[in-house]
Amino acid sequence: MTKFLPTLATLAALAALMPAAAQPAAAAEPVLLIHGGAGTLRAADMSADDRAAYEAALHAALEAGWRVLESGGSALDAVTAAIVPMEDSPLFNAGRGAVFTADGRNELDASIMDGATRQAGAVGAVRWVRNPVLLARRVMEASPHVFLAGEGAIEFAIDQGLELKPSSWFRTERRWQQLQHAILQGALPIEPDQGRFGTVGAVALDAGGRLAAATSTGGTTAKRWGRLGDVPVIGAGTWADTGCAVSATGDGEYFIRAAAAHAICARMSLGGDTPAAAASGVLEEIRALGGLGGVIVLDGAGRYSLSFSTEGMYRGRADAAGREVAIFAGEEP
Repeated sequence: MTKFLPTLATLAALAALMPAAAQPAAAAEPVLLIHGGAGTLRAADMSADDRAAYEAALHAALEAGWRVLESGGSALDAVTAAIVPMEDSPLFNAGRGAVFTADGRNELDASIMDGATRQAGAVGAVRWVRNPVLLARRVMEASPHVFLAGEGAIEFAIDQGLELKPSSWFRTERRWQQLQHAILQGALPIEPDQGRFGTVGAVALDAGGRLAAATSTGGTTAKRWGRLGDVPVIGAGTWADTGCAVSATGDGEYFIRAAAAHAICARMSLGGDTPAAAASGVLEEIRALGGLGGVIVLDGAGRYSLSFSTEGMYRGRADAAGREVAIFAGEEP
């Protein structure tokens, strides 16, 4: 049998047919987007003091992440920095402000993804870890795994020297009363306007053209049986690659079924959708399945979307032009 020995010209022709390896974009103008959860938020039900508190917390998160980008830091460091103060705030359903499970505990989920390398880390159903996003990042960087849950994740947090807090540190009266209301009504989980969507998230584009995304949550009030939602599921609540970064918030079961975060990026890379069109399309798909929520989406050119199918979403944007936050529909950050 005669062996086929390709000529240099043939090899060159074959190489031209092969898709180029994905590479991060060239130098870019940094952008940071954050969210603090979406839901049936009503302006009439929010006092001026409460609004001021949420806006201040969003600005603090933006400033923390933007300082990283402004100093030439990575998108990965920026999303981490932005989420930590939201996890430490009792206002958001993540970290310290997490909702309670049906048996009166706080169980935390988080994930993070580096778009330049496709490395990812996630944790689910962890307790006592002050900043679950830091634990997710340690899973990504200091373990051979992507996803750790429950006792194993807590043991890993201890091994990594991450800060733990007693259960009392995570307890807030507002979240406790939400659980009592749910139990009295027999609603497991409770309705959206009582705190169902409180997930926090961030996406960033750094000066080197690299993208990253991270998300953190306490889940849903009165969740049972070790329930995990979309947040720790890479591709559902969080996704980042070389051209797109997404963090989601909403009805986790439906976001998982739609592989929401990855689906948005696929619509952009394969279908040529803008961030806004891709986000709208996937949110409509989720609505058709029976779910609501929101997403923040950022591409390698700095185009972005902060989209939601609910009445509001705590959100913010930081770039060279400044920092802006918004809460309700019709307000542009």
